[in-house]
Amino acid sequence: MKAAYIEQTGPAENIIYGDLPKPDACGTQVLIKTSAVSVNPVDTYIRNGANYWELPKPFIIGCDLAGVVEAIGPDAKRFQVGDRVWCTNQGLMGRQGTFAEYCAVDECWVYPTPDNVSDETAAACSLVGVTAHLGLFRAAQLKAGESIFVHGGTGGVGSMVVQMAKAAGARVITTGGTDEKCAQAKELGADVAVNYKTQDVTAAVKEFAPDGVNVVWETLREPDFDVLTSYLAERGRLVLMAGRDARPPFPVGPFYVKECSLHGVVMFKASPDELRACSEDMNRWMSEGKLKAQIGKTMPLAEAAAAHKLQEENTLHKSGTLAGKIVLKP
Repeated sequence: MKAAYIEQTGPAENIIYGDLPKPDACGTQVLIKTSAVSVNPVDTYIRNGANYWELPKPFIIGCDLAGVVEAIGPDAKRFQVGDRVWCTNQGLMGRQGTFAEYCAVDECWVYPTPDNVSDETAAACSLVGVTAHLGLFRAAQLKAGESIFVHGGTGGVGSMVVQMAKAAGARVITTGGTDEKCAQAKELGADVAVNYKTQDVTAAVKEFAPDGVNVVWETLREPDFDVLTSYLAERGRLVLMAGRDARPPFPVGPFYVKECSLHGVVMFKASPDELRACSEDMNRWMSEGKLKAQIGKTMPLAEAAAAHKLQEENTLHKSGTLAGKIVLKP
């Protein structure tokens, strides 16, 4: 089978597109014929060597996929041959990745794809969707009628946060770097979208929620905690999903006297049951049209190295040449 893989960590040029043996479905695994995969920033970090576990050799890159079950392991019970499915959390914790024509995945990480949801949508929503769901509902316990501030409401995770918060009945204020992105954020469901380059975000948050927002979702790698704490209401919850090497100052006094709480979200540490709970809400919202993929570019799987370069240009170098997820097709 064709696959995009590395023999050693390093730059995107290390990605090889070539032939590897087709895997078998063993134990509780299902063998999936891949229809679509998507690129995440974490894929590029792992390829570059920033991981805490030993990688298989060769290592197939990628975390997400959508496709069709082709075979079932002897102990697998959840799916049948021919089922359309999606999965995430692969290529992590020592598991093989997804950028291949066929993938053997333990059924505990696999979820059914609704009939009216495309494989491209399922793949593009997967990792970013479960990340948003874990942060909003497991960590911050967002409830209907509450308010939330989201930094970057059109990004991979940010767009999921905006849509899920709105689907749950929350009021949403977010930011974008252009008027076009702000308009897009409002189409996704944001009540207010602020152009952080031309408008006063703090003033906008104060007008939106005079007593503070209940939840702040931070997507930046180097947060300004003084500003974020000022946005929070009493007993507000602050969710972090980035900044592994960041060491910014933290306003302990203002934060604790509001009785606020801080939550880090690392999706690959979630249990199979936690992720399955995420998938059930996501499937319902995708099927109802309340959760839509933001796909910026579709490419052949053979161009995986170019896809990683494009992702890095935007994640690390802020080139602004990508608006949405990159989806690859075998």
